[in-house]
Amino acid sequence: MDPENPPLTLTIPNDPRLMPLVRGFVETVCQVADLDQATTDAVVLATNEAASNAIRHAHRNCPEALVQIECRVGAGCIEIRLLDEGEPFDLASVPDLDPAEVRVGGRGIFLMRALMDELDCRPRGKRGNALRMVKHCRPNPSAAVDRV
Repeated sequence: MDPENPPLTLTIPNDPRLMPLVRGFVETVCQVADLDQATTDAVVLATNEAASNAIRHAHRNCPEALVQIECRVGAGCIEIRLLDEGEPFDLASVPDLDPAEVRVGGRGIFLMRALMDELDCRPRGKRGNALRMVKHCRPNPSAAVDRV
């Protein structure tokens, strides 16, 4: 990513009722970046899963914790970083699930892996994680026509 391109950032308290705000923020960033609808939908859904996991799992014992979402649009990609204040989390420890398996829950990481082109998670010291998701994309070709 271009270091001169600062991220657009949203910080929310640990409250699942704010998930529509997260989705709206990411969708708006994608629209401003002229991403096509399929790419926008994938990025919004993956970010929703990541933020929901942080609130429900990483922060379940920390009601005062914050979730920060950083969106950075670069040439040919969008990068989403989600910063939480939970216990360090090893993304590699989450097994790939059989999509045909019937179960309630446990599909968030599966969806993030399926929807995004890059996914990694690193600890942020003693507490907290930095989840990084990248989607390679092209601008929406109809958006260029709309501006002419």
